[in-house]
Amino acid sequence: MDTLYQQTHKQVHEIQSRMGRLETADKQSVHLVENEIQASIDQIFSHLERLEILSSKEPPNKRQNAKLRVDQLKYDVQHLQTALRNFQHRRHAREQQERQREELLSRTFTTNDSDTTIPMDESLQFNSSLQKIHHGVDDLILDGHNILDGLRNQRLTLKVGSLLGDREKACCYSLIQFSICVYVLIMCPQIVIF
Repeated sequence: MDTLYQQTHKQVHEIQSRMGRLETADKQSVHLVENEIQASIDQIFSHLERLEILSSKEPPNKRQNAKLRVDQLKYDVQHLQTALRNFQHRRHAREQQERQREELLSRTFTTNDSDTTIPMDESLQFNSSLQKIHHGVDDLILDGHNILDGLRNQRLTLKVGSLLGDREKACCYSLIQFSICVYVLIMCPQIVIF
C-alpha cells in the first residue's frame, strides 16, 4: 500500500505542476496538455479505488491513518479535477469571445434601406388622426346646434302660420321638422334637443 500511495502522491504533484503549464501553453498544445492531465487524473482515481480497498485491509492500529491519507489524496485529486474543468470553461469562453470578435470585425456594414421608418412616424400619424377626428366631432356638434337653431326658427314660423290659419304650410313645416329631428338623433345621439 505504501508504494502505491507514494506513487499516487507523486502523480498528484506532477499534475499540479502541469496545471501551471496550462496557463502558459499556446493554443495548439493546450488541448494536448489538458488531455494528459485528464488521463493522469483518471489513472489516479483508479489508484485511489485500489488504495481504499488496501486501507481497509490494514491492521486496526494503522487503518484510521491510512484512510485519512487516502481521503486527503482523494480531496486533492477532486480539487485538481475541478481546477481543470474551470480552466477548460474559461478557455471555451475566451475562444467564443474571440470568435465573436472576429465575426464582428469581418462583418461589413451597409447603410439602412430607404424603406426604413422610425417608429415615431406611426405615433405622429396616430396623433394627427386623433386631431382630425376631434375636429370632425366639433364640426358635427356645430352642425347639430345649427340644425337645432333652424328647427327653433321653423317652430316659430309654424306657430305664427298656425295662428294665421295656414294649416297646409304648418303641416309641411312640421313634417320637415320631424325629418330633421330624426336625422339629428341618428347622426348625433349625444346632442340634446331643447
